[in-house]
Amino acid sequence: MFEKLKSEITVLIENSKEVNQTLTSICDALKSKIPHYDWVGFYFKNDKKRELILGPYAGKPTDHSTIPFGKGICGQVAVSNKNFVVPDVQAQDNYIACSLEVKSEIVIPIFVKGENIGQIDIDSNTLNPFSKADETFLEFICTKVATLL
Repeated sequence: MFEKLKSEITVLIENSKEVNQTLTSICDALKSKIPHYDWVGFYFKNDKKRELILGPYAGKPTDHSTIPFGKGICGQVAVSNKNFVVPDVQAQDNYIACSLEVKSEIVIPIFVKGENIGQIDIDSNTLNPFSKADETFLEFICTKVATLL
């Protein structure tokens, strides 16, 4: 599944004419083709305000259009610059609930010229669905997305 999607995402990026539309298409593809990806979105850093701004996404609308650095899983990744896989969001002290249905989350930073400029955020309504393969796949996606930014 991931290998086929890697090819599809690569083609989307290579044929990109407009960044936000391409990012939206990536979100739609991931959400529709990976059963345990229930919400897929991109957040981008606003360093001056020390917050993340929601970019394109696929899934239910969220109230979390801005997230302060350090707050929630996404905010922690903005500070740590490291992947964050959360098998059970209920076990996290510093978690921002987007929906009561969300059980797990994975956030992977996007680096451009060595700087963390944003991230991809995936919510799942399934408990502990993310494997090392998901993490590796999403790192690939973030590396490809970085070429657009």
